[in-house]
Amino acid sequence: MEDRELESALEGVLFAAGEPVPVERLCLGLEVDRPTLDAAAQRLIDKFSYERRGIRLLRLDTSYQLCSAPELASLIRRTLEGRKPPRLSQPALEVLAVIAYYQPVTRAYVDQVRGVDSSYTVGLLLERELIEESGRLAVPGRPVLFRTTKNFLRAFSLSSLNELPKLPDTTPENKQMTEELEAAVAYLRSEENGSQSGEDSP
Repeated sequence: MEDRELESALEGVLFAAGEPVPVERLCLGLEVDRPTLDAAAQRLIDKFSYERRGIRLLRLDTSYQLCSAPELASLIRRTLEGRKPPRLSQPALEVLAVIAYYQPVTRAYVDQVRGVDSSYTVGLLLERELIEESGRLAVPGRPVLFRTTKNFLRAFSLSSLNELPKLPDTTPENKQMTEELEAAVAYLRSEENGSQSGEDSP
C-alpha cells in the first residue's frame, strides 16, 4: 500500500470508529507494521495541522483517534450545545485529580486525601467513563483499585499520563498534599474549560 493510500485508509478507519483504536488493531487491519503506521499517522497529524483542517489526529498512549480542532471549540459548543456533557463539579475534579496523579488507588485513599466520603463522586466518574476499575488491592477486604481511562486522556487533550504537569514539592506533608491537590484541580479545571474541543467524530 502506497503512503497516500495508507493515510487515506487510516483516516477513514478512524473516522468510522469514532473512538480510540488500538495501534495493534490498526496494524492488523491495514496490514502494516508499527513504524509504518506511526509514520503515516504523523504525516496526517502534520497535514491536518498545516492545512488548518477542522479535524485533528490524536495519539492516545497506544491508540489513535480523530477529533475536532481545538480552535473550533467555541463554535462546536455553540452548535452542539445539547450534546455537551455537563462540566465536572469541584468534588468530581478533586477525586479525578487524586486518581489521575496517584493511580491506581482505592476509594479509601481518595477519601483520606480529600477528608470526605467520595463514594458518590467515584460512581459518577465511573458512569462518565473517566475512571475504571483496575483490579483489587492485596489486603484484607480486597478493595477495588481505580485508574483513569482513555476517555480521561481525550477529555483533557492528553496523549498520555506523562503529559500531566508535575505537582509542587512543598512541606510539611499535609500542606504538600493540600497544595498538590489544589494544583491538580486547577490544572484539570483549566483543561476542561479549554479542551472540550475534542468533540468526538463523527
